[in-house]
Parts: sequence; C-alpha cells; structure tokens
Amino acid sequence: MANHKSAEKRIRQTKARRLSNRFVARSTRTAVRKLRNTTSKEEAQQLYPQVCSMLDKLAKKHVIHRNKADNLKAKMAAHVNKLA
Repeated sequence: MANHKSAEKRIRQTKARRLSNRFVARSTRTAVRKLRNTTSKEEAQQLYPQVCSMLDKLAKKHVIHRNKADNLKAKMAAHVNKLA
C-alpha cells in the first residue's frame, strides 16, 4: 500500500483514468464493429466520420497508438468504398 499522500492520490487518479479509458475504448471498438457489419453505403458513410473522430480522440489521449488508429481508419475507408 502507498506510504505517501501523493502516492495515494496517484492511485486514485490512475483508477479513474483507467475506468474512463476502458469505457471510451470499448465504445469505440463497438462502433468500429458496427461500421464493419454495415451493408448499407449511406449508413456507413454517416458512421465513418463519427468513428474516425472517436479513434482520433483515443490516439490523441494515448489510449491507443496513433498508427493503430490510422490502420483502423484505412480499413474502414476501404470497407465503405467497397460497398455498392
């Protein structure tokens, strides 16, 4: 257990950040999955900017690596363009 006040505070902060990061990352993963399962081009084109924004925010906060966000966006863009 922590021996200093600052260490106790750091534990509280880490716990709060971890919960927030997990929630946001999980909801983003669900959005990516939803976009990948979409067969309608119009719906996919509506979802794509929202999901890209979510990925960019995760990368900006260092929850995921920026290259991973870019790779996911590229794969989703290819999926959206492939839809008829």
